[in-house]
Amino acid sequence: MSLNVLTKHFELIEDPRQKIKVIYPLHDVLFLTVAAIIAGCEGWEDIEDFGHCKLEWLRQYAPFKHATPVHDTIARLVSRVNPDALHKCFVQWMKETETLTDNQVIAIDGKTLRRSYDPSDRKSTIHMVSAFASQNGVVMGQLKTDAKSNEITAIPELLDLLELKGHLVTLDAMGCQTKIAKKIIEKEANYLFSVKGNQGSLHQAIKEAFYTDSQNERAAAYSYLEQQRGRTEYRKYDVLPAAPFHLTEKWSKLTTIGKAIYYRIENGKELIDTRYYISSAQLSAEELANHVRSHWAVENQLHWVLDVSFREDNCPINRGHAAENFSTFRHVGLNQLKRESTLKASVRRKQRRAAMDTEYLDKVIRA
Repeated sequence: MSLNVLTKHFELIEDPRQKIKVIYPLHDVLFLTVAAIIAGCEGWEDIEDFGHCKLEWLRQYAPFKHATPVHDTIARLVSRVNPDALHKCFVQWMKETETLTDNQVIAIDGKTLRRSYDPSDRKSTIHMVSAFASQNGVVMGQLKTDAKSNEITAIPELLDLLELKGHLVTLDAMGCQTKIAKKIIEKEANYLFSVKGNQGSLHQAIKEAFYTDSQNERAAAYSYLEQQRGRTEYRKYDVLPAAPFHLTEKWSKLTTIGKAIYYRIENGKELIDTRYYISSAQLSAEELANHVRSHWAVENQLHWVLDVSFREDNCPINRGHAAENFSTFRHVGLNQLKRESTLKASVRRKQRRAAMDTEYLDKVIRA
């Protein structure tokens, strides 16, 4: 019963209320919130209604001696729960319940909760950085930053929470930093970073390396053609060993440099783009292509699903820690819905089935 493993960790979260005033146990309220989000609830009143309608079902998992609280009570309590403690519960839960194959891509990327901005006190919009196991299709951990520019400081904190040994951590150009590379190597993992203008000298050196080597045609190459939805795209990947080009002094165990050329025809227009990469792993051109595509699963299988199925960008919740905690609960719900494999359907359809069918909701809880 996977979700029950998580709820056991709820006991480690400090209840922010005075003990004498507690009517509804913290565990009960948190379990109610997670179950409601799995069933597609998007706000406090939805959660209250879910609790009222599913009370007998909920009592299979927790006492709910005083039935379920009203939405104001749920909102007040969830917004006061320490989000760092909740993150730690989430990460420990995933360590205990998810088995990752070796050399799996752990894609780290950020997403802004667009309606989490509170105009009454000019609080900054929340930006969440998540670690997504691309092959398993689940979130392994997440942390909040106050702005996208602060991802650089949040990423090392997130890396400290995760078990990364034997895996490949991928980051876009924002995370291409020597300190982050060193941290990943210290965690006994490898890194693959996109390189852009924010690393000007490195970017230029890689461009020159491929230009120089192209004269000798020594670069290992891999290419393929993709056609879908009226778009034709040709992709070519090249890799070179980093050592001959004196790029390894600053970057921990830098082994491979890569180049990707994207040429596509879309709506009658021709577009070409060139991107560069560095990695501590010894990669073939085909492996580089596969890992780059795996990294973008964080956009297609996580961020897009959160917006379309969970309507995250439309959620106006911003009270206290509520936006951050609600984001963590969505990740819990998404992981469980993906783990449930008896129904071959979209996440949104699974949510609807869970809302209507408590037998199926049980399957999701126990997946």
